[in-house]
Amino acid sequence: MTAVRHLGWIFGVLLGASPGPVFPALFDEGFDTQSWQEIEVVLPAFPEPENLIPFEVGTVRHMRFLIDEKSISVDSDDVIRYSLVAISSSGARNIRFEGMRCVTGELRTYAFGQDDRTWSRARGKQWVRIRGSNDSHHVALFSNYFCTFGQRKIMTPEDAARILRQGGNE
Repeated sequence: MTAVRHLGWIFGVLLGASPGPVFPALFDEGFDTQSWQEIEVVLPAFPEPENLIPFEVGTVRHMRFLIDEKSISVDSDDVIRYSLVAISSSGARNIRFEGMRCVTGELRTYAFGQDDRTWSRARGKQWVRIRGSNDSHHVALFSNYFCTFGQRKIMTPEDAARILRQGGNE
């Protein structure tokens, strides 16, 4: 990807004009998705309040976003997996166990948290592109915490927790 295309993407995101994938040119130019194989995923323990690490999502103030430190894994298939807790200003909670592929800019939801503190497996198994303003917390995780221009920023779960605590942008 050329520097001009990088700058175009960056300015588009800053201006809120990016409805497409986070790094569309990077992911559309010959990446071999056929040989990649996903590992068998085991759902983690349900998130506990003492293990939640908050992270900043730009100017979003009506929601709080947290990652369960104990659920973070960096696996052999190059997927970063984690439990995400989103809390609205009214206190409503949305809990998901997700995976992020830095090299393709994609995301997958494996399970949803239930009120009885159990997981309900997601029906779909597809990976979806991380998008701009409609998916701001995933864009923040991708670009500020877990990934750097299509590469994993973190190598271990401890790296992820440290970067989350530091506020990203390492």
